[in-house]
Amino acid sequence: MEILAFQILSPAFTHQGQCRSPVSQTITLGLLICCAASCFLLSFTDSFRDHRGKVRYGLATFGGLWIIDGSSSSSSDLDHFAVIITPEEASKYRIRAIDFVHALASLLVFAAVAAFDQNVVKCFYPSPSEEAKELLVAVPVAVGVVCSLFFVAFPSRRHGIGFPLSRH
Repeated sequence: MEILAFQILSPAFTHQGQCRSPVSQTITLGLLICCAASCFLLSFTDSFRDHRGKVRYGLATFGGLWIIDGSSSSSSDLDHFAVIITPEEASKYRIRAIDFVHALASLLVFAAVAAFDQNVVKCFYPSPSEEAKELLVAVPVAVGVVCSLFFVAFPSRRHGIGFPLSRH
């Protein structure tokens, strides 16, 4: 999701890689930071089904799951806000070390995509040397391969925002 947003917005923010002013570089850097932060933070989101079968989303914390309830405030459904999760259930969703490794790997994948984006490269480094050009091609591919292997070997158990949740 973040990578799609980045690829859609990058050409507009960089003026097709021209970055005509320091303002263009600054807003491009802001885009990179926002998308990178999103990649990192979304690695800690999870979802579950409440007692009614409705999918609820939350953010994993060291103590469990902090439920993000985006429901409506209609008066006919006031009990809708009372999402109760037991401490035992919440502890299943607490942050673990592997979550930080997944977040870091997601951040590396985003950095690789950004480094491979010609608009960003031209904006921040308009005339790279031949060695730099080779690195800008090889390093993102290597990062992608290594992170892909990591994600296959150690899949995430989280069902974050935008990922399917099993029926049970």
